[in-house]
Amino acid sequence: MKYTPLMGIRCFQQANRGEPVRLEHKWVPLDSISKYLPVAVIASEDQKFLIHNGFDTEAIQSALEENLQGKRRRGASTITQQTAKNIFLWPQSSWLRKGLEGYFTVLVELMWSKERIMEVYLNSIEMGDGIYGAEAVAQEHFKCKASQLSRADCALIAATLPNPLRYNSGRPSGYMNKRQRWILRQMKNIPLPDWQNKE
Repeated sequence: MKYTPLMGIRCFQQANRGEPVRLEHKWVPLDSISKYLPVAVIASEDQKFLIHNGFDTEAIQSALEENLQGKRRRGASTITQQTAKNIFLWPQSSWLRKGLEGYFTVLVELMWSKERIMEVYLNSIEMGDGIYGAEAVAQEHFKCKASQLSRADCALIAATLPNPLRYNSGRPSGYMNKRQRWILRQMKNIPLPDWQNKE
């Protein structure tokens, strides 16, 4: 999968603002990505990824309750939902998109293994302005290949994922460094995915 709808939308937005169009992306197989990056994104984004069926019902319930109480809105999207959104849909939130996202999430979980979902996720996710996927962010921000990313590098990349256009793993803020430390602690509690145990 070379390009996604999000990549096209971002290129259009850049051109519309009069900026140079930037698209850094290179697909690499999962075994060419640091073993720490799947663990880091699971720790940061979706700690039940290996056991749920595409939806984290407890997280959804908590998010609904907090939103109804007027607290700060927070998401409850799983890695599978984010993958479905990234490769099939558009970023702007709406009831239509959420409905389609649910449909594609079910299909993705039925048709792909967790290993394949993670591979697509790590290759398609936005990781900076015009930067998509593990290989691109490794080269742009860490001057190495995705396979060479350290545990700390991976935690820092994962720290940007709530908002990769605001947070930059190449120039981390104090907040990002704090979040990186939290992710590193959480990574100690994440079991190694089965596909990594095959090694």
